[in-house]
Amino acid sequence: MEYVIGIDIGTQSTKALLVDRNGEIVAHHASSYQPDTPKPLWAEQWPSVWFDAVLECIVRCVESAREREIDASAIRAICVSSLYGGSGIPVDNDIRPLHPCLIWMDRRATAQVDWVRERVDLDRLLEITGNGVDSYYGFTKMLWLREHRPDVWANTRYFLPPNAYVIYLLTGEIAVDHSSAGNIGGVYDVARRDWSDTTLDMLGIPATMMPERLVESTDVVGGLLSQWTERLGLSAGTPVVAGGVDAAVATFAAGATRTGQHVAMIGTSMCWGYINSQVDARHGLVSMPHVFNGRRDLYVFGGAITAGASVTWYREQFCQAEIEAARALPHGDPHRLLEDAAATIPAGSEGVMFLPYLMGERSPIWDAKASGAFVGLNLVHTRAHLYRAVLEGVSFALKHNIEAGRRGAQSLDDRLIVVGGAAHSKLWMQIIADITGYPVWTIEQEVEAAMGAALLAAIGAKLVSHDVAQGGWAKLVERARPDAGRHAMYTQRFGVYTDLYPALKPLMHRLQPPS
Repeated sequence: MEYVIGIDIGTQSTKALLVDRNGEIVAHHASSYQPDTPKPLWAEQWPSVWFDAVLECIVRCVESAREREIDASAIRAICVSSLYGGSGIPVDNDIRPLHPCLIWMDRRATAQVDWVRERVDLDRLLEITGNGVDSYYGFTKMLWLREHRPDVWANTRYFLPPNAYVIYLLTGEIAVDHSSAGNIGGVYDVARRDWSDTTLDMLGIPATMMPERLVESTDVVGGLLSQWTERLGLSAGTPVVAGGVDAAVATFAAGATRTGQHVAMIGTSMCWGYINSQVDARHGLVSMPHVFNGRRDLYVFGGAITAGASVTWYREQFCQAEIEAARALPHGDPHRLLEDAAATIPAGSEGVMFLPYLMGERSPIWDAKASGAFVGLNLVHTRAHLYRAVLEGVSFALKHNIEAGRRGAQSLDDRLIVVGGAAHSKLWMQIIADITGYPVWTIEQEVEAAMGAALLAAIGAKLVSHDVAQGGWAKLVERARPDAGRHAMYTQRFGVYTDLYPALKPLMHRLQPPS
């Protein structure tokens, strides 16, 4: 039997899977960490944290293989997917990092957004790139570095996405996959599938800072350097496959390979995306080449910055009693106590609504100064009401993106696939079904992007055919069907949700601390 390793570098952890050529999981490992947040709305990471986690995950998977008497030579390829790395990692001529990577969550580049909107032909920028202008996008973060870290800018040879940087360290080869390039926004020509000299000139970013080699997510970038063989236990020359942006890779893992299929990835953030062959940036979503059939298909998505992060924030700040109580229970999980209590609360949380804008918000409102809010509180409400309201608020944000996506989608399937940590929650899956009106399906295995990376590795190593890859390895199971009565109530409440932001926007902006 032949095997591959799929790796996903996430915002808070790196995960790896060792799977056989049929997609059966043989071993897995995860390594946790946290991004640095030195100031409000800042989020960055030194790439050494990611690389150390990748090495640890590979070593543990290879050790597990040995325990099962699997020879390292049977591991035929590695693939690395990663979080959206925002600006990418600025590296010098020796490919040494000069500054932490300003990741997707970072919203510091608000002044640079204003500069672009005032100085650049926006219609042309949107037409070429298929993307808009916001501090979420990597090109605005690059402009922040140009203005605030001129020493870094002066010495930058390339900006490398996280997966590309890790692959460079493993292989000595520099290449950027098309999904990561497109997700930078502003500098990539989505029709030509290449860097855009036109928009780079408009923005004043030297084209030489963009790596010359662009590759498909299924391409082999290079072979594993011999310097890593002893530490990792793998054969020198083991092919390392390009991978891509984790949201698209998780969508691929869920079997989304044709127009109209759509998947919500709900972890720290939420990304809902669908497969399309065209894009219109005016609808406020993000687009990039898909990681499968990327020359033809686009992955178009929108998302909330703080999805699971909103749940974690609420638990850590307000639920110490549940945290303490869970320590005495076999499962040790405070979320189960919170969910049991929230499940007794009627749909709609008896009038409480939550806006999950705890780090500003991405699509479709694109406002770095938006802030979170509970609205509708009164003395009858408990922690359980507010916990349910958080789950409902993130689900409303999901529906908000789906409604924006409908305007540009050629078609959308009649079921919604959900992957990520949220899929562990029976209550949340039912809330999503009731709010969106879609039956909700999830992947039977707890895998997501790492499984997608493993399948990309198998394609790159020619262990699976195109037809097998199109069907995918995921086993999908139905988790929830919408209840007609609750869906009707939530549809009315969704109108309140969408009205709240424009009503509160002026006050949100006035409450922002001075920069």
